Amino acid sequence: MLQFLIRRLIGAVVIMFLIGAFTFFLFYTIPQDFAELSCGKNCSPENIAVIRENLGLDKPITAQFWEFMRGIVAGRDFAQGHCPAPCLGMSFDSGEFVWDSILDRFPLTLSLTVGGLVIFLLVGLGAGLLAAWKRGTAADKAVSGASIVLSSFQIYFLGPIVLGIVVYQTGWMENPSYQPFTENPFAWAAGMVIPWAVMATIFTAQYTRMSRSTMIEQLQEEHVRTARAKGMRQRYVFFRYAWRGSLIPIVTILGIDLSALLSGAVVTEFTFDLAGIGRLAVDSSLTKDLPVTMGVMLFGAFFILILNIIVDLAYAYIDPRVRLS
Repeated sequence: MLQFLIRRLIGAVVIMFLIGAFTFFLFYTIPQDFAELSCGKNCSPENIAVIRENLGLDKPITAQFWEFMRGIVAGRDFAQGHCPAPCLGMSFDSGEFVWDSILDRFPLTLSLTVGGLVIFLLVGLGAGLLAAWKRGTAADKAVSGASIVLSSFQIYFLGPIVLGIVVYQTGWMENPSYQPFTENPFAWAAGMVIPWAVMATIFTAQYTRMSRSTMIEQLQEEHVRTARAKGMRQRYVFFRYAWRGSLIPIVTILGIDLSALLSGAVVTEFTFDLAGIGRLAVDSSLTKDLPVTMGVMLFGAFFILILNIIVDLAYAYIDPRVRLS
């Protein structure tokens, strides 16, 4: 297990380096004067020259790339001060360090992502197990039909409808907002429940169908039929043998869907006007704040890599037949 973890971490470092190199050369080869973008409109040539020197834009592209990568590991010096590691540059628009902006927005995005993940896994897997347990009954048909209908919705379509009904028309709930969990856990949950429900709805439908189909397949496996033939209780066989085996393909798809979950968080934040990392990425792209856009891309890639490593480690726990070495 330790060797597997070390290999994955080394692989993650290599992948992050390649992503960083690709992102850097993708943005810095754009025919656009970054010093002019940083200075803004009506900026004198003298100021542009000073900004170009302060940002190191007067150096060769290879030297700029080295400074960028070295800043991530060891920090970087700007005219405004020292940017500690991991330094992802300085915002053209606000003048703040990109890493500080990301850390300021990350708790909201993390709350939104984790909350939606927990809801759609609990509801989706639970509904799929119920449908498989009651296969062919009215409950199975109702769950399957509902999952088909819900899978056709999109966040940007469902979000305004939910807001219009439960916030503006009926007043049952307050407009979504973010309050740090450490300050007030109840206000934190109350402000995020609508975004959680909307984002989870799309994924719940997918995982309901998936868990139902994988559970039905597992119930046909030889080891499950052998357990039944030995006289074991149906409920014990269902949860002890079939359920754990059905989780393997679900965990595999979950690892692939992590990027879709983050993109769903971006759309959700924009729909409900929440100031998370997704909204930061959208705003930076609209204002051509390239350092922030690059920083968000690198941070998102790092976040997905870490979550995929956690998913791989979960294999050994879910299925004892899997050995990571």
